[in-house]
Amino acid sequence: MDRDTLNKLRLDKRLALRRGWIEQGDLDRELEQLPDVSSKIAPADSTAEPAGAGPEAN
Repeated sequence: MDRDTLNKLRLDKRLALRRGWIEQGDLDRELEQLPDVSSKIAPADSTAEPAGAGPEAN
């Protein structure tokens, strides 16, 4: 496997849980470097009723 492919797999969520796959400090550093994408969150639909607020909730 080439280095780029292996680097992509290092942070795979399923593989990161394996013991010895990646050090916790390395994982923490990589996660801190991820960009903030909170601006991509879709706005809440104001016309929808909250869960459990329907007539059958009574």
